[in-house]
Amino acid sequence: MDFLLLATFSTAQAPRKLAVKDLPPSAFKLISIKVSGSNRFSPNDVIAATGLRVGETATDDDFKTASRHLADSGAFSNVAYNFVYSTEGTTLGFDVTDAALFAPAQFDNFVWLSDQELRETLHTQVPLFQGELPLSGDLPDQVSAALQTTLALRHIPGQVDYLRAAHNDGPIEAFVFSVKGVNLLVRNIDFTGALPAELPSLQAASTKMLGQDYSRSILRTQAEIDLLAVYLTRGYLKAKIDDAQAKVIETDPEKTTVDVTFPVNPGRQYKLTGVQWSGNQAFPAQKLQALIREQVGQPLNLVQFREDLDNARKLYGTLGYMTATLVPGEQFEEAQAAVSLQIEVHEGDVYRMGDLEIRGLDSRTTAQVTNAWKLRGGDPYDSSYPTTFLEACSKELSQMGQWNTTFHETLNQKDRTVDVSVRFDPASR
Repeated sequence: MDFLLLATFSTAQAPRKLAVKDLPPSAFKLISIKVSGSNRFSPNDVIAATGLRVGETATDDDFKTASRHLADSGAFSNVAYNFVYSTEGTTLGFDVTDAALFAPAQFDNFVWLSDQELRETLHTQVPLFQGELPLSGDLPDQVSAALQTTLALRHIPGQVDYLRAAHNDGPIEAFVFSVKGVNLLVRNIDFTGALPAELPSLQAASTKMLGQDYSRSILRTQAEIDLLAVYLTRGYLKAKIDDAQAKVIETDPEKTTVDVTFPVNPGRQYKLTGVQWSGNQAFPAQKLQALIREQVGQPLNLVQFREDLDNARKLYGTLGYMTATLVPGEQFEEAQAAVSLQIEVHEGDVYRMGDLEIRGLDSRTTAQVTNAWKLRGGDPYDSSYPTTFLEACSKELSQMGQWNTTFHETLNQKDRTVDVSVRFDPASR
């Protein structure tokens, strides 16, 4: 990280100008510390982070150390300080520039404190912590050390660790802190904000979470897949399920048992007003619409609609449109609690049959199976044909025993062909 440290000092004017060595001891007492330049941190937090205190004796070496501490945190791209000696004491000033890039801190399994208590505790120990951390510098390490101290004070075993979370080697999106070496088990799951009619479905969907290790990040993923589906199938298209909140129920040397609560905000229930198609040439809208089971005037089942849209995409594959995409758009009418769907089709090019490879059979049977494959080189590829072919082959080969069959398609974008590999493996008995 690039940063700038600047230091200036002067002595107050007296009847004669005093050298620093001639100043009385009172001149080195801090009587004022001021901070300027930060839009993210309060002056009091920056001052606390320096470790300096008004009323204490300090020298230029202490000011350099404090400035270095601010710069090393990563919270600032530039740090400068200045000070003025006088017989009354030292006036110290810091001028800082905030760093540009920060990411939120997330706490995966700190069940012993509420989120608010945890933030307050950390802010007391790490004054520059406000919920986000700079992408460079040692401020995340300071937070990790403070968390370790918090556990030690509560006699909780375990080692604090953190990772920089990112998707597909992209930019850092969060700092995720967790405690290793502890056994946290989910005993019960409850929901706040859910209507009584929804609770049975939510409880049924959360059954697999019971008895597992408590991890807020894992529960978040499960909630997005299993719990949110309860609402999306009923037309609550903007439903939100917030992060799990844990409460310690029992602790023994072997484990800590927690109850988990998910805050739920269902939002409004939206009814479908219509579906429009655009960009489709290979199939008329009527044929594509026949695959959509959702009914106009009824709450939109978004989970079912996504399945229907995938079936429509597969239909394009039967004519060789292997890269076809169907992009849905939603237009909400809030006054009527209604939604219409616009599906934009990008058909792409037609792919044709390329090479066929049969593996796992003797040469005679391989020739027979190859001859049974009806798609010839240059024919428009049919993505549904391999399934039909495998079913037929399984019946024919059953006289030779039981077989596990798999196939793999390879798209060649340059010549718009599909190479198919079919493998036959004897089933284990």
